[in-house]
Amino acid sequence: MDVTTGLAVMSGVALAAACGLRAFLPVLVVGVAARFGWIALGPSYAWLHSDPALIALAVAAVLEIAGDKIPVVDHALDVAGSVLRPIAAAVAMLGVLPHLPGPVAALLAIASGLGAFGVHALKAKTRIGSSALTLGHANPFLSVAEDGATLTISAAAVVVPAIAFAFIVLLLWLSVRRRMTTRAG
Repeated sequence: MDVTTGLAVMSGVALAAACGLRAFLPVLVVGVAARFGWIALGPSYAWLHSDPALIALAVAAVLEIAGDKIPVVDHALDVAGSVLRPIAAAVAMLGVLPHLPGPVAALLAIASGLGAFGVHALKAKTRIGSSALTLGHANPFLSVAEDGATLTISAAAVVVPAIAFAFIVLLLWLSVRRRMTTRAG
C-alpha cells in the first residue's frame, strides 16, 4: 500500500467513525473538501461535490443537528441513524478511496458501516443513560458536544488524516480499556 492510499484509508476510517455520530455532516465535509480541491474523489463519488448534493447534504445536516437537540426527535433520529449512519460511513469511506478493486471496496464499505454502527450504538447507550439520569435535560448539551466532535474529526480526516486516525484508535483503545476495567471491577 502506498502512502497516498494509506492516508486515504486513515481518512476514511476517521470519517466513518464521525458518521456514527452524525450521518450527514461528515459526508458534507467530504463534498465541500472535494469542491475546493482539498481531496480527490473516485469517479463514482464525484456527485458528492455537485451543487444539488451539497445543498441536500447541508439541509440534511442542519435538520439532523437541530433535530438532535429536541428530546423526542433525538430518539427518532437515533432509530433512523441505525440505518443511515452505516450507509453514510460507507459513502464517506469509498468516496475518499478512489481506486479500489470491487472486493476490497465491498469489505471496506462493510467494515466502515459496522464501525459507524458501533459508534452510533455507544452514542445511543450514552443518551439512554443521560435520559435516565437527567430526564433528558443533558441530552442537548451532549448533542452539541457530538456536533463539535463530528466536525472536528471530519475536518481532521480531510486535513491531517494520520492524526484523525490516531485519535480514533486512541478512543477505541480507551473504550475497550474502560469496558475491561468495568467488567473486572
